[in-house]
Amino acid sequence: MLKKRDLHDSHTLYELMTHPDVFPFVRHKADSYEEFLFITKQTIEAEERGELISRTILDEWGAPIGTINLFDIEDNAGFLGTWLGKPYHGKGYNSPAKDAFFNELFYEVGIETVFMRIRKVNVRSLRAAEKLPYVVKANETRKTIYEQLNASGDIYDLYEIPKDLYTLYHLRNGLSSQTDDQQLLEA
Repeated sequence: MLKKRDLHDSHTLYELMTHPDVFPFVRHKADSYEEFLFITKQTIEAEERGELISRTILDEWGAPIGTINLFDIEDNAGFLGTWLGKPYHGKGYNSPAKDAFFNELFYEVGIETVFMRIRKVNVRSLRAAEKLPYVVKANETRKTIYEQLNASGDIYDLYEIPKDLYTLYHLRNGLSSQTDDQQLLEA
């Protein structure tokens, strides 16, 4: 479902990213394939330096269909950025990709909090975030971050996924993850 970013998937990902329903919501936009290659190289290097975590989302046949990233990592927290190619919208890939990524972040990397800044006009992403039972709208509880995000206008809503709430949700619902429940309790 996920793999580390590499240059081999760049052509497919670039084609998927440029769709008009996807492009406005991609954090690192590229106006050409060559620019996308350059951004992908920078992303891989930034991950090696510990500045971000980036994965390619794969379909059931191993084809690249989007990316999921944790940007601006600081104090065991970072901002989620994810996009899927238009042909994969509404096909059930978003939630399993996020679960796989959150399991890696929380239980392998040691991240404690994942933030999501979502444009208030991005109704699709707002709905997707609010469907996740372990997500907390944080406009009021993380007011300083919310105000920083919206310094130039009322653009974003802020959401938070704390490790403990994510873990509690999975334990209560008996959902399996990449680690067993005993390891989760000890984490």
